[in-house]
Amino acid sequence: MTEVDKYEPGSFSWVDLQTTDAESGKRFYTELFGWDHEDMPAGDMGVYTMFRLRGRYVAALSEMGPQFKGMPPHWDSYVTVDDVDARAKSAADLGGNVMMEPADVMDSGRMAAVQDPSGGVVMLWEPRNHIGAGIRDEPGSLTWSELLTHDTEAAKRFYTELFGWATEEMDMGEMDTGDPYTLFTRGDLFAGGLFRMGEEMRDVPPHWSVCFAIDDIDAAVSRAEELGGRTDVPPMDVPTVGRYALLADPEGAVFALLQPPDL
Repeated sequence: MTEVDKYEPGSFSWVDLQTTDAESGKRFYTELFGWDHEDMPAGDMGVYTMFRLRGRYVAALSEMGPQFKGMPPHWDSYVTVDDVDARAKSAADLGGNVMMEPADVMDSGRMAAVQDPSGGVVMLWEPRNHIGAGIRDEPGSLTWSELLTHDTEAAKRFYTELFGWATEEMDMGEMDTGDPYTLFTRGDLFAGGLFRMGEEMRDVPPHWSVCFAIDDIDAAVSRAEELGGRTDVPPMDVPTVGRYALLADPEGAVFALLQPPDL
């Protein structure tokens, strides 16, 4: 998939960065991914910066307001739904916490934020004039979303019921740690991933991790460090998946890079 004009319900379609320093974020990501950016007024939210690749929107950022007090900078992940009000109600019925009630985002769409029973937060997006990312699965764009949590069984129950996803376990070969990697599927397509964090990550809160495709991961990691970023997991080969690394931007927001085998 490259250029996208529509997302089916149950698909990850957008990511945006909540940060403590918008100008720093713009510098870092435009230099790292070759994005352009456009600052857009967002009412009470201040300014919402849209990132573009080849003229198409691929991600966004905004500076964290008082409502985010105590929260670290982070990336939010959005799933397209056909009725955000109904999905938010279902999330509550399934034991989730509706952290932000459904609300219109001007003429772009309607959104809500829900926390699953395992602690991960996902955004629900009912599109109107903004479908989400106009490019996916090519260098500099979103390619994968995965939930890292301490209670995978609770997460499986919640998301399969909420989005109608199915699950299957992935053979990690020599990298198998005893904790299977779960794939969420939507029909014949992969929707996202699920992994139980080990004891060494006991203090890391559950979260949906965003992963961007890249064509030279080793060079990208070096460039990120030059730009003030941090490498948490150096580039490593994942069988059948590609070459993977986990980074943090200068403000500490964590994101992943993936160089697929065919890049």
